[in-house]
Amino acid sequence: MATSTAAVAGAGIIGLATALTLADRGHRVTVHDPAPLTGATHHAGGMLAPTAEVVYKQDPLFPLMRAAGGWYPELVALAAKYSELPTGYRTNGTLVVARDRADKTHLDELKQYQAQHGMMAERLTTRAARALEPALSPTIAGAVRIDGDHQVQPRLFGRALFDACANAGVTFVREALADVNETDADQVVIAAGMGAKDIGGWFDGGNPLQLRPVYGDVLRLAVPPHQYPLVERVIRGFVEDRPVYVIPREDRTLTVGATSREDGRAAPQVQGVHQLLRDAIEIVPGLEECDLLEATAGARPGTPDDLPYLGRVSDRVVVSTGYFRHGILLASLAARCVGEIVDKREPSVDLEACDPMRHRRNR
Repeated sequence: MATSTAAVAGAGIIGLATALTLADRGHRVTVHDPAPLTGATHHAGGMLAPTAEVVYKQDPLFPLMRAAGGWYPELVALAAKYSELPTGYRTNGTLVVARDRADKTHLDELKQYQAQHGMMAERLTTRAARALEPALSPTIAGAVRIDGDHQVQPRLFGRALFDACANAGVTFVREALADVNETDADQVVIAAGMGAKDIGGWFDGGNPLQLRPVYGDVLRLAVPPHQYPLVERVIRGFVEDRPVYVIPREDRTLTVGATSREDGRAAPQVQGVHQLLRDAIEIVPGLEECDLLEATAGARPGTPDDLPYLGRVSDRVVVSTGYFRHGILLASLAARCVGEIVDKREPSVDLEACDPMRHRRNR
């Protein structure tokens, strides 16, 4: 077992999963974060969707997403090894539906693209989809079933990981790590989300990470007793070509999301909330009877090519950030690969496309 020391900057899902993995491997780990679990993790949907969330022309991301999906049970089991807190991990699968004929064309094209890249998605009749999920609108025009796409509840999972880290001997410092030289740890992992761009001391000429905040409006609804369970599976939909999702939770709530905007406005926007409710009700009309509990907006760290920064940048420093809309899914990959990198082993997947130095301005 390893006996070195490691400092992890950032206590979101990525940082905590990484810290727990390193601690389980025998490292003495310290996590630096002034406000754990209050960043992107707090606002995330938590879909583990390597098939449903494919984005056109981002082929280098697909093997990372597939690997992360396959490794997720190991991460959930690792959390359970050290904590009895719930994670909200559910394997009910996902339905993707089209609101009208134009949206069905989009859905058919997406399924074809998924099949070209070896992803499994089963076309269903609308009658079969509504037999699985009776709350779906009777006017949907198409449906696809993806059994391999699952979910966690990020706030629950985050708390479970935090508790697991504490039980595994991880030390928490409630201050940000502004410079890697502020710690004498043998290895430093920069996993601070958007904050990673402000951490210095590891590259001459300033921090080279080009991160931008991409905001997403997200809603949390409560399902009335007479409607519960409104849906059992994650429902993703296309409504006038706009994506929307509805995620059922064990606590009788639903998460509805998410918009994507780069306007620098950190508060949820009325237009975004209206759009999400309107589109979600188009595919699951019973949402009209739910209680609105919360509207939030989180900033996801994006990179110029929307691929993460993941890899070693010096003998002492590893960067793990920029996961954009896939942060929850890719947490399993980030934790596993950083553990391997810190242990001076070859990562289990090819990380060439994730080189943290690929966007430095003097290249």
